[in-house]
Amino acid sequence: MSSRSDNAPSRTNWLRIVSTLAALALMVYLLRQNWAEITEAITRIEPGRFALAMGFMLISRLAVSGRWHVLLRAASVPITWRQSIRITLAGLFAGNFLPSTVGGDVARLAGTLQLGYDSAVSAASLLVDRLVGLVGMALAMPLGVQKLLTSGILQSSSLPVAFAAGPFGKVFSWVRSVFGRVMKAVRMWLTHPKALLSSLLFTLVHMACIFAAMYILLEDLHDPLPFWTIAGLWSLVYVITLVPFTINALGLQEISITFAFSQLGGVSEPHSLMFAVLVRILFMLASLPGALFLSDVLPGISKAEPLLKKFAK
Repeated sequence: MSSRSDNAPSRTNWLRIVSTLAALALMVYLLRQNWAEITEAITRIEPGRFALAMGFMLISRLAVSGRWHVLLRAASVPITWRQSIRITLAGLFAGNFLPSTVGGDVARLAGTLQLGYDSAVSAASLLVDRLVGLVGMALAMPLGVQKLLTSGILQSSSLPVAFAAGPFGKVFSWVRSVFGRVMKAVRMWLTHPKALLSSLLFTLVHMACIFAAMYILLEDLHDPLPFWTIAGLWSLVYVITLVPFTINALGLQEISITFAFSQLGGVSEPHSLMFAVLVRILFMLASLPGALFLSDVLPGISKAEPLLKKFAK
């Protein structure tokens, strides 16, 4: 019995590695097929406007810190703004650059453990933080679903089987499986509606900044989309990438962006591919400041990972 359970995480990790390699291989193939158009599109990106997009992305990172901060404070965790920002940035860096087992949530929990805060409350706050983020994206999701329903893609044989039968089905299955334990975690914050509302407002700022950065990139690629169309399409991509099919959503995010923005948004495939790569670059660059604060979280990683897994069961 123990050997089977011990092998399960290993099999899961291997599946994620294989899925990541497959997704990256597909991404490389698509890039090579459209390389001439992509290289031409790169020259259109103005450094000043890319810096502006980067600025919006950095503000969104601070908003994510604020979202988690107000939840912790509402649960009587005496964390300071400085601590919340440092730990959140370290978590974002970990999620982008460290091995897949050291995800952003594990790093954030490790940071609170290092500060001596209540482990159960801290773990619960991370689940509620994710829930508030999902609620925020859900507000934009009808715009994306409307695009999906009116595009005719669902009736088209051109819809990839991986999207029709794989990710969407698994996403909904995953949402059902975690709904119960998330609702258990959220009960602590139901008596603090002001904190939940403040957390949601931080999420809306975070979302608006991401959509603004994407708007700038698409304009520079000379393939613009309305702000609200971007919001709807990104909400669909966000839901797909929530489930850990690949390591840090590598490849999966890029393929999802390419499919959604080209097939549903009408952006050309080469521009969608370039846009997907630029979005990944923005996220990674915005997480780089977190490297300065890794010392706040790394010592607690070994304790945080099993604790977060145990709490989520």
